Amino acid sequence: QEIQKTAERDQKEAQHLLDHIPPYLPKPTKSCVTVPTGKQEGQNKAVEPKCAKKPAKETVVIKEVALITTEEFESVPAYMKGRITYDQINAVVQQINKAVEGKYKILYQPLKSMSAPVRNLYHRFMEEETKDTKGAFFVVEADIKEFTQLKLDKRFHTILSILRHCQRVRELRGSGLIRYIIC
Repeated sequence: QEIQKTAERDQKEAQHLLDHIPPYLPKPTKSCVTVPTGKQEGQNKAVEPKCAKKPAKETVVIKEVALITTEEFESVPAYMKGRITYDQINAVVQQINKAVEGKYKILYQPLKSMSAPVRNLYHRFMEEETKDTKGAFFVVEADIKEFTQLKLDKRFHTILSILRHCQRVRELRGSGLIRYIIC
């Protein structure tokens, strides 16, 4: 009877979680599917997962800035927010993610397949890399100008300070550049 009550409680909790999935969670990928095979008595082979599609060399996951939740937006002090709305902040977050994706797609591309302007971008990205940013995903204002339609005005910088407050991005200043590192 106790086991049945526990199972019902777990079922209700799972159903509640299923009904209230936030829209900003990453979607599950279906790259590999395990196929159970019938084992015969004489077989001692391990069952290997069958991949639905062959991975192209190495898939690299590009880190993205998570969207701001309403609770986090409410916790931001009023002097920081001003008249900026929740939707405006998340729109800027999506644009920053677009810039990060564009930049790192170029960085992970083989050099031989690049055109001359793309190669120039690649070399600029490599020059911006420092020992402090090694292994971290970051963008600079030039990347945001290159890959998005955002205006880098006072409102944009206010939104960046809100993102720093919510620990979505970190600022690293040095050698004449401000690097916005994704946390």
